[in-house]
Amino acid sequence: MASVPSLASTVQQRLADALSAALPEAGPADPLLRRSDRADFQANGILALAKKLKGNPRELATKVVESLGSTDLLKDVEVSGPGFLNITVTDRAITETLAARAADDRLGVPYAERAGTTVIDYAQPNVAKEMHVGHLRSAVIGDAMVKIMEFAGEKVVRRHHIGDWGTQFGMLIQYLIEHPHELDHKDADVSGEEAMSNLNRLYKAARALFDSDEEFKARSRDRVVALQSGDEETLALWQRFVDESKIYFYSVFNKLDMEIDDPDVVGESGYNDMLDETCRLLEDSGVAVRSEGALCVFFDDVKGPDGNPVPLIVKKSNGGYGYAATDLSAIRDRVQNLGADTLVYVVDARQSLHFKMVFETARRAGWLNDQVHAVQLAFGTVLGKDGKPFKTREGETVRLVDLLDEAIDRAAAVVREKAQDLTEDEIAERAAQVGIGAIKYADLSTSASRDYKFDLDQMVSLNGDTSVYLQYAYARIKSIIRKAGDAKPAAHPEVALAPAERALGLHLDQFGETLAEVASSYEPHKLAAYLYQLASHYTTFYSECPVLKADTPEQVENRLFLCDLTARTLHRGMALLGIRTPERL
Repeated sequence: MASVPSLASTVQQRLADALSAALPEAGPADPLLRRSDRADFQANGILALAKKLKGNPRELATKVVESLGSTDLLKDVEVSGPGFLNITVTDRAITETLAARAADDRLGVPYAERAGTTVIDYAQPNVAKEMHVGHLRSAVIGDAMVKIMEFAGEKVVRRHHIGDWGTQFGMLIQYLIEHPHELDHKDADVSGEEAMSNLNRLYKAARALFDSDEEFKARSRDRVVALQSGDEETLALWQRFVDESKIYFYSVFNKLDMEIDDPDVVGESGYNDMLDETCRLLEDSGVAVRSEGALCVFFDDVKGPDGNPVPLIVKKSNGGYGYAATDLSAIRDRVQNLGADTLVYVVDARQSLHFKMVFETARRAGWLNDQVHAVQLAFGTVLGKDGKPFKTREGETVRLVDLLDEAIDRAAAVVREKAQDLTEDEIAERAAQVGIGAIKYADLSTSASRDYKFDLDQMVSLNGDTSVYLQYAYARIKSIIRKAGDAKPAAHPEVALAPAERALGLHLDQFGETLAEVASSYEPHKLAAYLYQLASHYTTFYSECPVLKADTPEQVENRLFLCDLTARTLHRGMALLGIRTPERL
């Protein structure tokens, strides 16, 4: 079905036509329409026009109002102050526009299919290491942006750039060769916890031996050379580490209610064969130069505390490759082989300088240009209640699994308190949906670039800006619709709307515009804010406008219609953030 234009865009077009008719000498003009507290909308564009035409803004505004004439769309247009237009739309226009949205599975949101491809790099755990709280934001923000952009019509390629290469694997593989049963499992159906337990135990034992035994250290370094040169036995054992880690990764992502597919996981090792050519291309083109034996790229605006230039090191003086070589090779692959014209990196803000240098290097090399661009969706740090980086009492980094389990436990208490005839299995299922939703929403409702405090008590609260508040609003609507009996949701444009109905309806109509803005600016917190405001408008509507006991059958159906469209919008919006909306809480 075709997309449904919002009331704002319809009013904007009507005003633009009236401006052209009343003031032809002005040429095309923007009415500068926005939502207003004094009316439904306010247009401020006439002030700039008056200045341009050297006219009286109130007189020009009056001319524009006369050009509008009578219409089913506009109830009242008032000239205010020095030429503002305060605009109120008709109740009929609100209901008819919402009815058109409700008739569409996509709620009237346009599907703007475009020819290009966006690659989103997110959720980058490290092989043979546990995921910690620092991995949370990249995973949650990246997953939401993938869903939002795909819904908007983008062709999206997911990439999980896992840390699966480097010197530590020489140590791990050598230890496994000398202790061949360390990764054996008790049974065939291995859990993520067991996989991580094995990896942890092996890592600690290998590290202790590496630090205490010079001969083992030498054998480990030889093993790194064997790995990098493609020795078959070494690569097979390396693959065991990767496979073991994936069992663990996928168990964590599954708990986070995120889908990760094997083809999307392309780690550092995936670009190994490109590193030499990347360095050669950079050196041959003069983008990179030799400095003290290393291959470096210099920048005029990047200097260290001593005032000397800080280079991007692509290849070290000992012949080893830095992260930059891998990141630049990944750009080449994504642009040349995947056909990407947009690269989005959901990466910690503390890596901003590295990516600024990598992107600039790629531009100088011609891999990025006016048609192909890269952007870092930088995110801040997760803090404890004390405002400091989130750590355990022992000062250790918090394990992500522990955090998720605790959120689910807290949510179970909230669900049990509110549970109406739910079985223990249903309570457990709802607790997972509420607990994981609470963590995701707390992250996504904060601007990505900001740090935020991790406070589980607040996250699972039924009050305030939390996912539980939104989930509860959705469940309450579904309960009302179940109790409606023979009455069905139906739009009645002839029925007058109460102020709370108008406010709810106008906000529902902004869903498509909000999604378009979020998709283009990579700001999922704006969708979270929209949904919280929607739930707040619904709460006011619910308290002021009886639904099943409304005055007439038509009013009952119309209010059920507003309930149903609110529920569908909440459900769709929350799903795009990766959050479930249970029908009963």
